[in-house]
Amino acid sequence: MSYLVLARKWRPRRFAELVGQEHVVRALSNALDTGRVHHAFLFTGTRGVGKTTIARIFSKSLNCERGTSADPCGECAACLDIDAGRYIDLLEIDAASNTGVDDVREVIENAQYMPSRGKYKVYLIDEVHMLSKAAFNALLKTLEEPPAHVKFLLATTDPQKLPVTVLSRCLQFNLKRLDQAQISGQMHKILAAEQIPAEDAAITQLARAADGSLRDGLSLLDQAIAYAGGELRSDVVASMLGSVDRSQVAALLQALTAGDGAALLGVVQALAEFSPDWAGVLDALAEGLHRIQVRQLVPSAPLVAEGIDADQFAPHLRAEVVQLWYQMALAGRRDLPLAPNPRAGFEMVVLRMLAFRPSAQVPAQVAGGALAGSTPSVDPAPVAPVAPVAPVAPVAPVAPVAPVAPVAPVAPVAPAAPVLAPAPTPAAVAPVAAGDDLPPWPVASAPNSAPAPAAAPVQATPEVSAPPMVASDLADARDLAMAEHYAEQADDQLAMPAAPAQPAAPAPAPAPVAPVAASGGLHDADDWLAFVASSELSGPARELAANSAFVAHADGVLRLALTDGFDYLQTDRSLQQLEQALTARFGGQRRIVFGTGQAQAETLHARQDRERNERQDAAQAAFLGNAHVRTLVEQQGARVVPDSIRPYQE
Repeated sequence: MSYLVLARKWRPRRFAELVGQEHVVRALSNALDTGRVHHAFLFTGTRGVGKTTIARIFSKSLNCERGTSADPCGECAACLDIDAGRYIDLLEIDAASNTGVDDVREVIENAQYMPSRGKYKVYLIDEVHMLSKAAFNALLKTLEEPPAHVKFLLATTDPQKLPVTVLSRCLQFNLKRLDQAQISGQMHKILAAEQIPAEDAAITQLARAADGSLRDGLSLLDQAIAYAGGELRSDVVASMLGSVDRSQVAALLQALTAGDGAALLGVVQALAEFSPDWAGVLDALAEGLHRIQVRQLVPSAPLVAEGIDADQFAPHLRAEVVQLWYQMALAGRRDLPLAPNPRAGFEMVVLRMLAFRPSAQVPAQVAGGALAGSTPSVDPAPVAPVAPVAPVAPVAPVAPVAPVAPVAPVAPVAPAAPVLAPAPTPAAVAPVAAGDDLPPWPVASAPNSAPAPAAAPVQATPEVSAPPMVASDLADARDLAMAEHYAEQADDQLAMPAAPAQPAAPAPAPAPVAPVAASGGLHDADDWLAFVASSELSGPARELAANSAFVAHADGVLRLALTDGFDYLQTDRSLQQLEQALTARFGGQRRIVFGTGQAQAETLHARQDRERNERQDAAQAAFLGNAHVRTLVEQQGARVVPDSIRPYQE
């Protein structure tokens, strides 16, 4: 008894039966209906998306005995012979086994003869990229100017290997990968016609395993029907595919959310008994995190549970931590081949997620005019939320700081906050507040409130222990970026932002340069700098003035000294614009003479650089002299990156 596999039995015979590829069907249908049919077509795309099927339907449309149209009858002798693969004027050539130039020469010699039965002689060359370079060169002329009765249909999965001379002679259509819904819909249709009962979850697993190829999906469906011997159940299909049970992935997320390391390793042990593909488990974990994030940020979006109830986890995980865990899952999947064994690599990924589990599962909310703590987590031992502002004991007396507003920050955050990295050996963490217990998390960063900016000043309170450094600081976007980098390179240290220099001792702002009155004159270097700063000069003329130092001014002649290396700015046009600006400001005819040598006065750029350096030095001194910073350095082993400090005014 012969059996025809589902992929061949249900191969589409008309454009209307195709699954997906609407962009290709529309173009070909319009070309057939209007009679504007090109002589060479190239169909590209991954395996099992319909390249050869479209070429055969197109050939039927050209040679249908009832006329050329986008809807062949499927009943005439030509249509039936093409479906059966015995039509004499449709020549299917497998380029993988006919790669030589002699095979192409035979095609060229036969192309000049008229078709035997149909209107067109159609050459369907599959996997055309396998042809040799000599074969391509021999085909080029005929491909560009074939006889009127010849059509070339080329199909390939690797168009990058085709010469550009071939690509330029063809109309190219890129067939898309089919999505999971399209594949599962076709499977439902086939199973209903074959009268085979099946669970939706089983079909979903098969469609996912098809990976965008409908032919692969139908082959898996054939295999599942033979394996099940009856109804397609989700557990049977999962056993056949060797895929992980999604309920086990939910158990992994439950253990991570609760911070239960023993339960986490217990789930890994249960998974190991089925010898799963650990990369596939990480894929399933990443898919679950994706659904949780969608539920958190876009609650109205429809989701399919697939063993993981996003509504169960979304309220108990911070959105930033879900993003972090997702990045860890992707990085772990990439690094899995480098692990000593796949299970150890998987365990390290989930243990890394456990190490960065947030101390407060739900972000703090604004209540009663102050930042309230988070709601209780699913952890059996409740985890206390981190206080928005943790007082520390000053090492040395410091000036009192104005109290911080409860919600809005006192001052804007500096663009680049100084970075504090943890010591190589993390120390135990002190309790957050009296009566609250906190699990001993590794030292990660300076304390930050989840919703408040990282730069909120800290109010000093005597006789209080140093603030704990907990993993909840990963809520900050910059902390997340650092943690993602750590996930990619485990030997790198995490660098976390700390509070900027205290506003209690800001560097003095530079005194504004007073504009020169129109009735005054240029008497010294200060008058010159005031003129340059307040002038409306722009472009090269302003750069010339800003890099010039005052020397002397007498009898309408202004003597300046140009900074070395800026001689190219001394052009006639720039000089003319500068003299016109001087005349407009002070009156009379002004002339500028540039001298040589070093001038005693500063240029405008030199003064700005000096004042900027003074502000930077003052900011670094204020930050390094801050009692809280010294506490972090001396007691927590943090280090300061000086280049990350910025003046408070910036």
